[in-house]
Amino acid sequence: MGRPTLGTRDSGATRRRRPPKALVAGVLTGVSALVLSGCAGDWPDASASNFFLPDDSIGATNHTERLSELWDGSWIAALVVGLLVWGLTIWCVVAYRRRKGDPVLPAQVRYNMPIEILYTIVPVMMVGVLFYYTARDQQAVLDTSETPDVTIQVVGKKWSWDFNYLDEDGQPYVYDTGRQADLTGQAGVEDDLPTLYLPVGETVQFDLYSRDVIHSFWVPAFLMKMDMIPGSPNKFQVTPTKEGEFKGKCAELCGDYHSEMLFNVRVVSPQEYQQRLDDLQAAGQTGSLPTTLAGANEVDGAADNAQDESSDGNND
Repeated sequence: MGRPTLGTRDSGATRRRRPPKALVAGVLTGVSALVLSGCAGDWPDASASNFFLPDDSIGATNHTERLSELWDGSWIAALVVGLLVWGLTIWCVVAYRRRKGDPVLPAQVRYNMPIEILYTIVPVMMVGVLFYYTARDQQAVLDTSETPDVTIQVVGKKWSWDFNYLDEDGQPYVYDTGRQADLTGQAGVEDDLPTLYLPVGETVQFDLYSRDVIHSFWVPAFLMKMDMIPGSPNKFQVTPTKEGEFKGKCAELCGDYHSEMLFNVRVVSPQEYQQRLDDLQAAGQTGSLPTTLAGANEVDGAADNAQDESSDGNND
């Protein structure tokens, strides 16, 4: 028997039907979208109506509206492009499908210069538009030129947080700290999480420090996070605009107990905020905790020396 010539077909008995590639790709895309949408469960009370941003982010700070609009616009643009591309792909599959009597291979044509220019320029324009809005909003969110009403030093450490509240002159005033993650793996860490207090309606500047490795300060409801790099302090400003309780966490994989590096945020009235500072002062938590590992070692060394001297005195 000779080899089949171009355009011949197998007999109906041997021919197998295969699902169109576009159909297979569509099914895989749908399944992937469903699986990825499950990631929204990691966000507190996220909903599709808010494009899977945390529901408690609505009106949380002076920046959340701007950031949510950038998020929504990016997704809308991506969905429009996706629908257009899939629509054209499916149209080509249907309109130019192989019909009975057609050769196995379609007619080969040369490049189409206008179309190639089109699908080169359009993506560049899209990236340019997204870059413009991203750069504009990033500049606004990271602007720290305003004199803050409150300055708080946030210190990340393995695996907890220290909060140093500064006074109006930028000097250490009082501090708060949470116990480090239980290295024995026992439960109960949630009960000892540090709580960051913020006054509603006042501009707060966060000065971010890391005492050991790279951490990341993240309050999901604020739609803002920033890395904390040893030796390279970062800062940003935010104005909480509604009272409430929020969750915070480290967003950088920083070690064995990264998952337990959590904290609470409580936005309260200025009067309650001042009362909190007064309570810390009354508890003897005045001054500030070290922002660097060297400073922490000095404090630990001084404490050890004081304990040794106390022990020697008792022995005498």
